[in-house]
This record gives sequence, C-alpha cells and structure tokens, in this order.
Amino acid sequence: MRFFLFTFLNACDIIKSVFYNYMEGEKMKTDIQIAHEAKMLPIKNIADELGVLDDELELYGKYKAKITDEFLDRMADKPDGKLILVTAINPTPAGEGKTTTSVGLGMAMKKIGKKAIIALREPSLGPVFGIKGGAAGGGYSQVVPMEDINLHFTGDFHAITAANNLLCAIIDNHIHQGNELGIDQRRVLFARVTDTNDRALRNIVVGLGAKVDGVPREDHFMITVASEVMAILCLADSLEDLKERLGNILVAYTYDNKPVFCRDLKVNGAMAALLKDAIKPNLVQTLENTPALIHGGPFANIAHGCNSVRATKLALKLADYTITEAGFGADLGAEKFFDIKCRKAGLTPSAVVLVATVRALKYNGGVQKPQLAEENLEALRAGAVNLEAHIENLRKYGLPIVVAINRFGTDTEAELNMVREICEKAGADFALSDVFAGGGEGGVELAKKVVEACEKPSKFKLLYEDNTSIVDKITTIAKEIYGADGVKFDAAAMKSIKEIEALGEEFAKLPVCMAKTQYSLSDDQTKLGRPTGYQLTVREIKLSAGAGFIVALTGAIMTMPGLGKAPAAYSIDIDSKGNITGLF
Repeated sequence: MRFFLFTFLNACDIIKSVFYNYMEGEKMKTDIQIAHEAKMLPIKNIADELGVLDDELELYGKYKAKITDEFLDRMADKPDGKLILVTAINPTPAGEGKTTTSVGLGMAMKKIGKKAIIALREPSLGPVFGIKGGAAGGGYSQVVPMEDINLHFTGDFHAITAANNLLCAIIDNHIHQGNELGIDQRRVLFARVTDTNDRALRNIVVGLGAKVDGVPREDHFMITVASEVMAILCLADSLEDLKERLGNILVAYTYDNKPVFCRDLKVNGAMAALLKDAIKPNLVQTLENTPALIHGGPFANIAHGCNSVRATKLALKLADYTITEAGFGADLGAEKFFDIKCRKAGLTPSAVVLVATVRALKYNGGVQKPQLAEENLEALRAGAVNLEAHIENLRKYGLPIVVAINRFGTDTEAELNMVREICEKAGADFALSDVFAGGGEGGVELAKKVVEACEKPSKFKLLYEDNTSIVDKITTIAKEIYGADGVKFDAAAMKSIKEIEALGEEFAKLPVCMAKTQYSLSDDQTKLGRPTGYQLTVREIKLSAGAGFIVALTGAIMTMPGLGKAPAAYSIDIDSKGNITGLF
C-alpha cells in the first residue's frame, strides 16, 4: 500500500476541528475563529522586543517580516540559549499535537517568567488543500497570522519552486542545444516540483512535439518540500554557502557514467539569486505574542524534516530557551534532527519533549478510532510499547526527556496514572499539557518540567560516526532506532552505494536520511506498537550532495501525493471583504 506524505502529517493538526477539548463545559471554537479573534501586535513591536533595528527588518505587511543578514551578523557573538527539541510518538489518526505543544510550550515559558522563542517549519500548500490542513498549531496555541502562514506566507516556497525548476529547464535546454556534457537523458536525476498535490504529474514525458520542442524523455514531479533545494536552503549558513551547495547538486550522469553537477551547467548563481530573500528567516508571533521564527519546510519521511539552521541559530541568540520541532515521530524527525541537522550545524540540544496522547497509545494497542474515548487500560498498556521505544531511542542521544501528554477530556485518571508510571519507569519526566484549550496557561506544568530538564547534565552524542560506511550507517539506524533485526539491500540500492563511494570519500562520509513511513517504527505502516523480528528493506539510494546527506528509500515512499475524494480545498472560501473561511 502506498504512503501519502500528508495523511496526518504533524499531529498538531488532527486534533484541530476534528476532535474537541472542552473549556468550561462548552465546545471550543475552530482554529480559524480563534485566529481571527487574536489580538496581534504589529510585528515591528515584536522585533523591537528582540532588539531588531528598523533597517534590519523587512516588512511583509503589518504582522510578518523577514530578518536581514545584518541583524544575524550583529547577533553572531551573543551567547546561545538552551535548545529544546519537541518530537512525538509515531503519528496516528488519534493525533498527538506536536506543533500545538511546541507553540504552547513557548507561550508557557513566558507565563513562568522565562524568555523563550519558537522556531518552526513553514506549511506546504499540498496538505493545506489536501487532507491534513494547515500546520500553524491548534486551538489556543497557534502562530499567527494563521491564514498567511498556511498560504503564501512570504513566498519562500514559490522561490524554491522557481529555483528548482530553473535547473530543470537548464538541463533540458542543455540536452536540446547539443548536449556538450553528454548527459544521458535516461539518467537525469533531478525532477521538477510544484507545491500542490497532483498525482497526474508523478510520471510524465517531456519534449514531445516537433524537434524544436526538445528531446523527449521521461520526467517526474515532486512536491516542493521534497526538493533538494528545500533541504539546501534549510541547511545553508549563508548566501555564499547556499550558492556552493546548489552547485553541488548531482543532477545526472553522462553516457560514460560520469557525474554531472549543477555547477557544470553554470546555473547555481542564478538559482541563488532567486533565493536571496527566501534564505532570510521569517518573524511572526503566537496568539499570546511570543515571537516565532518560521522558516523552511522539508518533510521528515523523505528529507531531514527541520526548520532552517539560520532560524534556529538566530533563535538561540535571541532568547534563553528556543523551542523547535522535528517532523513526524522521533524515529524519523528526532533522529534526523540529531544525526543530520545537529551534526552539520554544530548544535547541542539541552532537552527533548516527547509528545503523546492516551488516545494514540490506545490506538497502538489495537483500539479502533470510534472506541478511543472509552477507558481501556489493557489496550493502553499494550500500545505504550511505542512510547517506551521512543524513550529508549532518545536516551541513546544522552539528553534529558520530558514526556508531554496532550490531554483530552475523555482521558481518565487511571489512564493518565498508568502513562505516568510507564514514563517514570522508563527514566523520563512526565507532564500533562492542556495548551490546545488553555494556551500558555495550560502548559505551565510542562514548562516547569522542561526548565528542570534543561538544568540536568546533557551528554549529547550522535548515533554513528562520519567515517562509518553507508551500509553500516543504515544498519545502525535500522537496528538501534527502528528495532529491525537487520537490513536487506535491493540490487539497485547496492549499485547506487557503490556509485556514491566511487565519487569520493567526502560523499561516502555523509550522514544518512532515511525515507520511511511515519506510521510505524518499521517500514510497514500496518505494524503498530513496537514491531520486532523483521528485516528493513532498502530499495533505492539517492545522493543529495548539495544538501549533504544520502537518502535511503524504504517501502513505497511517494514524493508527490494525490488529492482525496473530498480535499480540504472544497471547504476553503473567501468573502467579498477578504475574510477566509474553512482553513484549519
């Protein structure tokens, strides 16, 4: 069964508008209703509090702005605050609330007198108009302006799409204009992108028609967030670094099996020019006016799933506590945050928040969605093995762990006590979180526990060394994080590994980015809980030389999702005054 990238992506999401918490006995308003009632401050006021000068702020309307390189340079020598990662158990239809928790925790820090800032990813239009909806938090823990953030925002994704497709156009033009480099059109590796779900574009043929229309070849479209250009933007330290990384993209092989890089086509400078504004972090705020940097948006099941390095490093200079998140469950998001982003950017986290819900744990224990509101301690105990696995995995990185239970009105005291006991036995702190319904006030208990965790000794370490072989890196992740007995490499994957190793030691030393289903610790989405006794199958290996990692594809991971029978776009509308409805 194929995996669609955006079915229940981040968990912040499914809680929204589908399930309800209750406040004072009344059903909560929808996310967009809450967002419309927000008392936002002009973004200049938020910037003033952070010490950003007028000339260091590029306004995009009244409530959002980009921060210039001049401010980043001015902050370079300031000491860093504490870095807190928010991750989750494997996502389920019951929802976990990861982004909601990230936003709520940032606001709760302010409630207990701490200076905090939030660093998140930008939403993709694909899920916004598809199944999942937006990704700006939920309930009373949102970043705003919610509609802008979920739609075009500051145009970063459009710039990434344009830069990506410029390279594709140059590749086809080079082949048409005589093909001086000898590019084998059967081995073009770089694909076109668009930021919408469109299954009809997964496999296409370009260059049809007359001779002047180009050389016919098979091509493909991916969603923009799957583009290597997106990953590069999020890992680049500077505009110069961005241009160099773009030049390092492996785009094709020649007829005699020599690699062709973007720099060989002399287009990386033009691509960087398209991205000159997109590389600047975006500043917005929460419902309670806590500052938030939202920048970049690769997904964690096919890329490294983290917001930009520049935004994270800037956030560390601006507050005592930076709350950031990684995509999907900890087996994908947290592992890549540590082993790719922290490795490449030199980041050292102080603590990890692991988000779970009683409902999701019961789902892992075999309870179907309609029965999740009923107390079921037996199923909870059975499903808690997923939580235990993630706690054990996170402990391998040497960081203090706080489990945040995103509380629902249907949770019973017996169920909550059981989860608390499981966490304590596994060596993790425990806190209840009501940020969806209560905003920052609902996260005070969690904030206090996180502050305490940040004061504990951190012995952060990576899962594997750079000089470990590609096969051994993948095997280590499969065994240590996924719980597999071993790894089966298909012939095509082994061939690609040998090709990468033949390119040179610098490529063989790159970290591995696993492309795997988010719904299970294994590569089979139907295996819930904590699967054991299986072999992980790697069917394909791709080199993302510009981003600086090797992608190992497992299962039937799809980089271009399709729309369902009733996509979210059907419900989204706008009135004559410009008020948007139906966005969630």
